[in-house]
Amino acid sequence: MDERRTVKVSKYLARHLRHDPEALGLTPDGAGWVEIDTLIAAAAAHGFRFTRAELDHVVAAPDKRRFTVEGTRIRADQGHSIEIDLGLPPSVPPPYLFHGTVARHLAAIRAEGLLPMDRHDVHLSADRATATRVGARRGRPVVLSVDSAAMHRDGHVFRVSANGVWLTGAVPPGYLRFPEKHGRGGSPVADGTA
Repeated sequence: MDERRTVKVSKYLARHLRHDPEALGLTPDGAGWVEIDTLIAAAAAHGFRFTRAELDHVVAAPDKRRFTVEGTRIRADQGHSIEIDLGLPPSVPPPYLFHGTVARHLAAIRAEGLLPMDRHDVHLSADRATATRVGARRGRPVVLSVDSAAMHRDGHVFRVSANGVWLTGAVPPGYLRFPEKHGRGGSPVADGTA
């Protein structure tokens, strides 16, 4: 399966498992699970065909890990806008987590912090490299450091998804560390945070 097809199937699955299962006539259970055979048949009935082998390839793709298969069921690991409970237990985060964004969002983030927007949670990365890749999806990335140890001490709850994405309800501005300045061409300069 080539990369282009992998991305196409992955985006299709993400859209329908995270945001719009009703468009395919699917009703996920309370934890977001749907039967794989039902999903494949529903997609085909709506003009998008993929095989079980293609689905398995997308689930196993090492750079994504957006989905989990359990027996005959599949669900997205995080990023839902539909009402579900992933059943993830609270976890103690590392001292710092990271969030990738772009410069045009910095003013709003400085004022309001990180908000989940149309998702249930804010998504954070355990390392700068992942946050940089996330931010790069929308332009030149800016990586923010989150003082997750202080947030945890102050009672904020963190959970970690099956694919290592850290989730929390919101990140108030006081817990964020912004790059102090941008280097030539707008690239972020590290602020020295771990």
